[in-house]
Amino acid sequence: MDKQEKVEALKQAIENFQSRGEFLDPVLEEHKAKVRHRALLLLDHRARSRHELRERLVALELVPDNSIVDEVLDDLTRSKLIDDATFAEEWVRVRHERRGKSRRVLDKELRDKGVAQHLRQAALEQVDDEDEEAVARRLAEKKARSIKNIPEDYAERDKMLRRILGVLARRGFSQSMSMRIARAALAQRIEELEG
Repeated sequence: MDKQEKVEALKQAIENFQSRGEFLDPVLEEHKAKVRHRALLLLDHRARSRHELRERLVALELVPDNSIVDEVLDDLTRSKLIDDATFAEEWVRVRHERRGKSRRVLDKELRDKGVAQHLRQAALEQVDDEDEEAVARRLAEKKARSIKNIPEDYAERDKMLRRILGVLARRGFSQSMSMRIARAALAQRIEELEG
């Protein structure tokens, strides 16, 4: 290839590049920088799903066109700063262990954050029936320890049982498991107080 052919090939490459609009647009880059900055601040606070982050950024009305938000989110996804699978796994692990949330509640929370069903299901697989029951038992026993006196009658015993059940119900555990565990925790606490 002689010099003239190289010049023509270079001109053609420049034309192709320009026709695809791949030169930097300073206004677009300024908008993207603003959105990227806010997104990184939000991610620095805590991990978020792509859907949740998009909703927050759109609500802030940082840019005139939401496609800019989508471009920034695509960039963050490619760089692995947004990863719904990792987010869902971490969400389930932490909220189950530290907050004592049931699989049902965790699934709803992830659904509300826009995590896809297959990713939610994969993340929830890390909590089995035994784990869930152990957490429920721990919560029931903790609540039962707040009981300081032996119930004087059935009504007072029933009131104490409802309080323990309430802790489990608010965290989404099944009714049958909650009743079984709450009764056992209350019986154990009454036995401790009698002994």
